[in-house]
Amino acid sequence: MNTKYIWLLTILLGFSACNTPEDILKDFNIDPQTGAELPELVMGSADFSNYVALGGSFTAGFTDNALFIASQENSFPNILSKEFAKVGGGDFTQPLMSDNFGGLALSGNRLPGFDPRLVFGGAGPVPLESVIGQVTVTTDLTSNPTGPFKNLGVPGAKSFHLLGNGYGNIANFPAAANPYAIRLTGTTPDASVLELAMAQSPTFFTLSEIGGNDVLGFALSGGDGSNVITPSAGSVGVGFDATFTYLVSALTSTGAKGVVTNVPYITDLPHFTTVPYNPIPLDAATAGFLNSASAYGAYNAGIVQAFAYLVSVSAISQDDADAEIVKRTINFEASSNNAVVIMDESLTDLTGINPALASMRQATADDLFVLTASSFIGTEAIPGNPQTVNGVAVPLADKWVLIPSEQQTIKEATDAYNNTIAAVANSNENVALVDLKGILAELASTGITFNNYTLNASLVTGGAVGLDGVHLTARGYAYMANKFLEAIDAEFGSNFVASGNVAKAGDYPTNYSPLLQ
Repeated sequence: MNTKYIWLLTILLGFSACNTPEDILKDFNIDPQTGAELPELVMGSADFSNYVALGGSFTAGFTDNALFIASQENSFPNILSKEFAKVGGGDFTQPLMSDNFGGLALSGNRLPGFDPRLVFGGAGPVPLESVIGQVTVTTDLTSNPTGPFKNLGVPGAKSFHLLGNGYGNIANFPAAANPYAIRLTGTTPDASVLELAMAQSPTFFTLSEIGGNDVLGFALSGGDGSNVITPSAGSVGVGFDATFTYLVSALTSTGAKGVVTNVPYITDLPHFTTVPYNPIPLDAATAGFLNSASAYGAYNAGIVQAFAYLVSVSAISQDDADAEIVKRTINFEASSNNAVVIMDESLTDLTGINPALASMRQATADDLFVLTASSFIGTEAIPGNPQTVNGVAVPLADKWVLIPSEQQTIKEATDAYNNTIAAVANSNENVALVDLKGILAELASTGITFNNYTLNASLVTGGAVGLDGVHLTARGYAYMANKFLEAIDAEFGSNFVASGNVAKAGDYPTNYSPLLQ
């Protein structure tokens, strides 16, 4: 037997009480799965000694609708920093929250919209406090860590926000400052996120999911106009193209190398694919009432009359009128799977002919509903009045649903962003590109094998996406970190993957216990 392996066997026997065999094999560059000898780790042409991460929620480690200590420790940049440390990477500081509850406070008062995290309640996501009772949120914006921080991920930040001076100044909150950015700026409250990064003279950077929040806000609001998509064209700090180009140019201006990602189709996320379009159960009597002349029967008749008038005045063709009448006709059945009624602003406005003819229709499989609609559909607009059920007697407003035209708007913006990202990455030898769009598409279609686990984009059970339906689990972030390492190996000549210096799926959870504090 080779002398090396005799000594290895001796060490395995002698230290098995305090070290796992996998750890010992790895120390000797042996793949625990195959027994093959692995090459020594080499760093390639990149300098990882001063790594800084910029981005949005994914970079920060946001999951389960909150940011908390454990999620930050399992952020993909922190996972990367552990591998970088093996080839000279320095300390990776993060603006750690004060607890594992999540949520934010200001002068002891909770900030609305920044609540403690979600947990699994047995059937689906539920608020932490519904399981363990009321908690005290201890992360207060009046007492922030001072930095400087290597993780500059800001949940909710759009591309241009990274250049915004004052975006982290508490004096500008809530009108023009982000609470997570406030926790980053320390003694320089008006410094932009990019300025915070450049002040640290990074030798390596990641610029991740830039552009994601630029379309996500529109999607989360159902495309109702309250949160617009950042245009591609425009100047630095206004349009995505110029802003992204400027960010990469600045970060590489002193010779630093880095990795950027493209933007996934966010409508593949379970936040938009979990709620069915047809969740309404009705018996024959209720369906009959809804179809009667005293309910939607009158509406259906009015639609036919209105389009007959429009055809008569040549405002619309008969074929187009017939098609829209079919689309707008509302009909319920004795079934457990009736489609909800929604408002659709893309329909012909008939209120000038008849004020009672709102632009509504029943949903189809082509419509996508935000995850929060699951707790709204079926409730009563007027408590105690069963004739005001939301999604049945009362149409769902625009904010609850993404109709096909809104989905197309998101896709077109995403494609435009990704064209710019690819062009910038391909033209700069100091930049590698991670295909985040392809990763999410694979998760949503076939699933991904990660060590001995299969990840997919299903809510709760998929293992990749957290309980808010948008952000990744710790295991999902570990997989993402490995895709960064693959890109770094390919672009800069390192061998993290080939040498086995990557994150292992089993080391990272898919959910956090309600008891984690």
